[in-house]
Amino acid sequence: MNKNRNAMQKKGKVEIDRDILLSIINLATKEINGVDSLTNAKLSLFRKWSKSKSEGVTIKFDVNGTLNVDVYIVVRIGYSVPDIAYRVQENIKNSLGSMVGIKPGKINVHVCDVSCEEAVE
Repeated sequence: MNKNRNAMQKKGKVEIDRDILLSIINLATKEINGVDSLTNAKLSLFRKWSKSKSEGVTIKFDVNGTLNVDVYIVVRIGYSVPDIAYRVQENIKNSLGSMVGIKPGKINVHVCDVSCEEAVE
């Protein structure tokens, strides 16, 4: 039975569009309470102009095929930055694993700013 299983796994390949990965990472980041937004503030000028699903997210595959992720976020005032960063990392890892079966390598969270918006009366 093990031979049949290996033979079935070698019959094709699945390709996942880059925009799908970016969307999953974007949504997983925004789900975390305390994340105000993603930002392109620290990205190159070219990436700032391409306002697609990649806003605030960069992904790269290394030579081994491991996915490495960088997310650039703005945190709401009053939240613990290390706690937010850890929860963003975990949510991205879990989302990629459950939705597309990818176990990412590095997930770098860059906190670029703190949102200090006052409550409107």
